[in-house]
Amino acid sequence: MGASFGGKGGLMADINVTPFVDVMLVLLIIFMVTAPMMTEGMDIDLPKARATETLTLDDGVLLTLSRDGSMRLDELPLERQDLPTALASLAPGRNLFFKADKDVPYGLVVEILGAVREAGVTKFGVVAESAPEQR
Repeated sequence: MGASFGGKGGLMADINVTPFVDVMLVLLIIFMVTAPMMTEGMDIDLPKARATETLTLDDGVLLTLSRDGSMRLDELPLERQDLPTALASLAPGRNLFFKADKDVPYGLVVEILGAVREAGVTKFGVVAESAPEQR
């Protein structure tokens, strides 16, 4: 039963990095698990529709309108008066997907659709949830 003092009578000057690596891996796992939960979004209750198809937002921009009237353009907060300018700055040919809460007043939806038309957006889609099949 002896202790290692290194070669030629000196103390060992090495740092044991194994506990450090263990702690870093645990922190990495914690951040990987919690990062998807940290996305800030709006609570939107979409209307249901029977004729829906699955779309990807890879080449499009998402305009979200909540029941309290607040808007986001691709997760960036947006004021109603800034909407035409923001839409006009979109690259031509990009898709615009409109996602509105089902409790948003119809007049506000019409106002937003008018701003979309004025901005010259030609590729436009409305996002809805799939309704269950009726039998």
